Amino acid sequence: MKFKIAVIPGDGVGPEVTAQARKVLNAVAHVYDHTFLYEEALMGACAIDKTGNPLPQKTLEICKKSDAILFGAIGDPKYDNDPNAKVRPEQGLLKLRKELELYCNVRPVKAYDKLIKNSPLKKEVIQGTDITIYRELTGGIYFGIKELSDDGSVAFDGCSYTVEEIERMAHLAFRAAQSRKKKLTLVDKANVLETSRLWRKTVTNLASQYPNITVETMFVDNAAMQLILNPKQFDVILTENLFGDILSDEASVIGGSIGLLASASVGKTNALFEPIHGSYPQAKGKDIANPLASILSVAMMLEHLGLHEEAGAIENAVEKSLALGITTEDLNSEKPFSTSKVGDFIADYIYNQEDSDMNFQNIHMGQSTII
Repeated sequence: MKFKIAVIPGDGVGPEVTAQARKVLNAVAHVYDHTFLYEEALMGACAIDKTGNPLPQKTLEICKKSDAILFGAIGDPKYDNDPNAKVRPEQGLLKLRKELELYCNVRPVKAYDKLIKNSPLKKEVIQGTDITIYRELTGGIYFGIKELSDDGSVAFDGCSYTVEEIERMAHLAFRAAQSRKKKLTLVDKANVLETSRLWRKTVTNLASQYPNITVETMFVDNAAMQLILNPKQFDVILTENLFGDILSDEASVIGGSIGLLASASVGKTNALFEPIHGSYPQAKGKDIANPLASILSVAMMLEHLGLHEEAGAIENAVEKSLALGITTEDLNSEKPFSTSKVGDFIADYIYNQEDSDMNFQNIHMGQSTII
């Protein structure tokens, strides 16, 4: 099969981890007889530096014509540390989400057995955790009216949601729950916020269409606490934009490394896939950033494209790399592998799934027989 993939490497370590994701995609293409046609585009600080615009029109056009978008990271200290900057890298990503109507963010959170020791939480608390967070992405307070009084002493941020915005999110979350443990938790603040009361009413009404799904509701402050006390109680979490942003980052500590967390931003006709770790400017150009989140984002992309076996092969390769300790310094401080070497290993696994034991040992000793 043939697919058009828009590639936005972005800022910081984005280009480095994206290069490894493409390396893995190329291996998938070779083994499973697919063709991925890449077209690179600018977004973020690099786009501002070259064009003055964090999301050039050309990038938007490339994304609209693609079957999927592979994105690296966004952000640069010269903008991040300047609160007065009127043009900022993150404006590009927010605009892209809005322009492509990428209204649903999907973020899996899994506690890998090999990494449980890396988590600050106790083994008995997190072992077996497997959650998917569904965060609304194009509404709420991030996109509401923003006002500042003339004297600068009063600020206002508006938050609004429509029934339509809530329903389209809820349907996706319910469908996901049907293929998992058949449990959905709506996280809101319905005791205080009118928007949360609308979320709760709308989701409760839709629940009758999914009689096999157990639905519970939870206030966001309690949900934040429960994610630490007993994360295994959750299966699919559904929530609005701001709460989802906070909870998904909180949940990232469960797995032991933010370097393993992938995400998808999905709309009616477009979908974007990215790691959640940000641009990590301190590691830029050092070949030390963990590429596994970007590679797992590729697995999510392949699932979205209907290539389930191919996605499974990538997930198996990641599990094997963790089992053998073929990981970057954030996970293996004693004998770390470089960003590119981890990418080599994952690609080699894809090429040699039937007789990989020898190749695994060779790579583990730094002697890849393929790459």
